Amino acid sequence: MKFENINRIGIAGAGTMGSGIALIFARKGFEVQVTDLSISLLEDSRRLVDIFNQTLLNEGLMTKEEEEIVMDNIQYTLDKSAFQDCDLIIEAIVEKMDIKQDFWKEVEEIVKPDAYLATNTSGLSIDGISEKVRDKSRFIGMHFWNPPHIVPLVELIKGDSTSESTVTVLRSLMEDIGKKPVVVQKDVPGFIGNRIQFAAFREALHILQEGVGTPEDIDNAMKYGPGFRYPIMGPLETSDMGGLDTFYYISSYLFKSLSDGKEPTEKLQELMESGKHGVKSKEGFYDYSDGRDEEAIKRRDKMFLKMLKHIHMEDK
Repeated sequence: MKFENINRIGIAGAGTMGSGIALIFARKGFEVQVTDLSISLLEDSRRLVDIFNQTLLNEGLMTKEEEEIVMDNIQYTLDKSAFQDCDLIIEAIVEKMDIKQDFWKEVEEIVKPDAYLATNTSGLSIDGISEKVRDKSRFIGMHFWNPPHIVPLVELIKGDSTSESTVTVLRSLMEDIGKKPVVVQKDVPGFIGNRIQFAAFREALHILQEGVGTPEDIDNAMKYGPGFRYPIMGPLETSDMGGLDTFYYISSYLFKSLSDGKEPTEKLQELMESGKHGVKSKEGFYDYSDGRDEEAIKRRDKMFLKMLKHIHMEDK
């Protein structure tokens, strides 16, 4: 099936990710079927989509006409048989291997033989998730980044049996809906984005544990140094610009001092065990009490949306 022939999208999971993904496709004119296990979860998804729409409207990134298109194009149901006419099914359910495996075993019996099957996972093995799928050539990882209606990146992760035609079609589809797809050629833990993200996270934790900097200074060093560059140039482009000889010589002495820890640091373990889980518990590395949690989320999304506006202007 060519990507031009993909018209109906099935989405399993009505949480933040599934709702955001539904909005993306519905806005582009696709018919979207969203399923979950209860009416209350589907109602929550309706509310989430409305919140996402209002955010985009307020920032001038969506028109009222597009909002109406989104609401018209999304249907909600408890019945997985709604997937039988879908051209692409995206699963965004709980991140548990056995539940995902059983889901796909059931759904493969329902869907068309040429429908594409995609799992939105942050790091679980694509081959593991598709273990009970018979036709693995049409199965792929499709990792949208949170919040999916704002962050442009989508990682397309090949399993051992994923066909090149599946990759080609879905890459074209992602480009068509305005996303920035990258292809992960091997099914490795963390794919590309999370491997880079957690390498930086590990070193930030190590720097904090060693008393080299405060949380504020560590975050500011990233935001106003490397992070300032990375929206424009990735780490490999940055090294080309800086000179590979320079980066080679720095690597020859600095790599020895970088963390190669295989376990979370004591500080992270301490926060975890004390129930300080970040914004969700109103305390982590920072204090989010007295409304600071909502302020932090609003500030994050406002800055993300400014970046998204820039990307939209650049693409025109």
